[in-house]
Amino acid sequence: MTTLTPTRPVPLALFRSMMSAFPSGVSVITTYDREGIPRGLTASSLASVTAEPPTVSVCLTTAGETLQALREHGSFAVNLLHTGGRRAAGVFATPNIDRFAEVDWRPSPGLGLPWLVEDAFVTAECEVAGMLEIGSHTLVLGTLVEVAQESGTPLLYGGREFADWPGGDMPGRAPLI
Repeated sequence: MTTLTPTRPVPLALFRSMMSAFPSGVSVITTYDREGIPRGLTASSLASVTAEPPTVSVCLTTAGETLQALREHGSFAVNLLHTGGRRAAGVFATPNIDRFAEVDWRPSPGLGLPWLVEDAFVTAECEVAGMLEIGSHTLVLGTLVEVAQESGTPLLYGGREFADWPGGDMPGRAPLI
């Protein structure tokens, strides 16, 4: 296998401009720290990795408290936000606040991870399958062990703005308890 090492990466502003032109869904990644305090952040970097075993990836700030908590706990929840979750997306993107005091949440039905009850239409519970530090972020791989899904219209982020999925509601698959 050949590894390519860029001799000159593009400027940060150009990279950010390119990525803002690529809309994605909005998720909040949640877990607990070693004291049992819930931690979480807004992420638009969620991606499917493989169907067997069902695995996703997400990139988290390496120096952040959420990644540290996730390392300690070994599992995390992916809360896919619906269009009513715009406020939660902003809350979990804001530093230095008690984010969980600002939203309605409770332990998820399976692993008991923080579930954003009013703001997420899908919650997937994941066990950490691997991590790779790349620059300022860490790529986290998670194997899904539980999924609960209601119908809902996904929240998107692109062009530095939120938008509703133009196709309307996605159907529910497994009810949230």
